[in-house]
Amino acid sequence: MPSRPRTAALPCMNPRGHRRVPGFGAGSARAPALRCVVLFLGLLAACSGGRGSKTNARAGADRSGVRIVVITHGQSSDPFWSVVSNGVRDAAAELGVRAEYQAPTSFDMVRMSEMIDAAVASRPSGLVVSIPDARALARSIRAAVAAGIPVISINAGDSAWQALGILAHVGQPEYGAGYGAGERLAQAGARHALCVNHEVGNASQDERCRGFADALAKAGGSSRVLAVNLADPDETQQRIASALAADPAVDALLTLGPNGADPAIAALQRSGRAGKIRFATFDLTPRVLQAIQAGQILFAIDQQQYLQGYLPVLLLTKYLETRTMPGGGQVIRTGPGFVTRENAGDVAALTARGIR
Repeated sequence: MPSRPRTAALPCMNPRGHRRVPGFGAGSARAPALRCVVLFLGLLAACSGGRGSKTNARAGADRSGVRIVVITHGQSSDPFWSVVSNGVRDAAAELGVRAEYQAPTSFDMVRMSEMIDAAVASRPSGLVVSIPDARALARSIRAAVAAGIPVISINAGDSAWQALGILAHVGQPEYGAGYGAGERLAQAGARHALCVNHEVGNASQDERCRGFADALAKAGGSSRVLAVNLADPDETQQRIASALAADPAVDALLTLGPNGADPAIAALQRSGRAGKIRFATFDLTPRVLQAIQAGQILFAIDQQQYLQGYLPVLLLTKYLETRTMPGGGQVIRTGPGFVTRENAGDVAALTARGIR
């Protein structure tokens, strides 16, 4: 059996991946993220093998020649990915490096592979990629590694990064996040659920549904996947409403992103089953947090995507200077955390600022 990749919780999280609330927002809305960054910098210095004085001497060095290209499967105009993009931008500004955020206009692995190839040809200092389909992107990513470009993966790819020669992965273990959602909904009484998947074929989304189904099965329940296309919210609403009408036994819904939450809420209201069906979603937006506070959504799974943009830029910049990586390379977990009615108000202010 192959060894399992090591995972590390962020230093500002407890071992179960839930964020610690004490000190939340103290001094600055970015305080939680910055505490993580400071601790990571300490880890990097500790890993430098006694070369701390040289590393410190480089702290004031001109980094204007450092160019990091970030290529993901999600557009910066998307509510989720806009926060990732904000993390990339903030890290680049604070570190004094250049960063470019790129994505295909839709979920398109051929186009994404072409974008990675173009980035490699431009010889960036470092490359950050999401890996929603490892088979489709493997050739392009391996070409980057073979060209001597350091690569970190984010968001999607927690089971693929090592085989591709990537330095580390920053994100949440997707199967575990789905399993955690299933456990929570099962504890709330769910037994027959729908996992609303807006990107069937995206390994991360598929793993979420698989973990969700396994957790419900352990509790004596079941889940089935409902495929939707979020490019057409009205059709998504109709598909969910039709699925609910066709199976009165359904007592729970899980959507895999915030853009699926609004059509799901509308479908529940249209079917007359709002408040009767347990509903949860992945990821945060101001609208999702309002729905949690209003009792329309039981909880949201938070993977702290700001850090998925911020940390790779930081890690690559320090890797270029020190050739070190926390733990020698591992999955650096940014989630899952769970936002409920009890803590949604605390998170809402940060989400409005584009950093949660």
